[in-house]
Amino acid sequence: MVVKDHSELNGGDSNRIDGPIVANIIDEVPILAVFGTQVQGGIEIRDAGELRVKESDRIAAVAENLRRMEADVEEFEDGLRVGRSRLKGATVDSFGDHRIAMAFAVAGLLAEGETEIRGAECAAVSFPNFFDVLSSITDE
Repeated sequence: MVVKDHSELNGGDSNRIDGPIVANIIDEVPILAVFGTQVQGGIEIRDAGELRVKESDRIAAVAENLRRMEADVEEFEDGLRVGRSRLKGATVDSFGDHRIAMAFAVAGLLAEGETEIRGAECAAVSFPNFFDVLSSITDE
């Protein structure tokens, strides 16, 4: 299943991504988790255990950084649940992972206050001018 509204199952709003589709969006999970802080019902991502062995343990990295930004996060062996949250600026860590650095640059734009990303230069691995492009979009 791609994205499923489980509101009928648990009496509330919950957006869940799981099953075979997760393999196709494994690199997008960090940014999807960040976006989960902004949507009604948050987001739950399961069947993503592969993220534990990427450039970093992306599940742990995303959960830790979102907690630093005061988000509602629950971590599972194969994914995480992120509740709708008002993000606060914080010092977060890229853990040397380009996707974590870029996802938390976006999180910083959504947060109240300043966000510092340690090791942000690792974004250059896949998108050398990411911060220039992001700055050009946000400065307009």
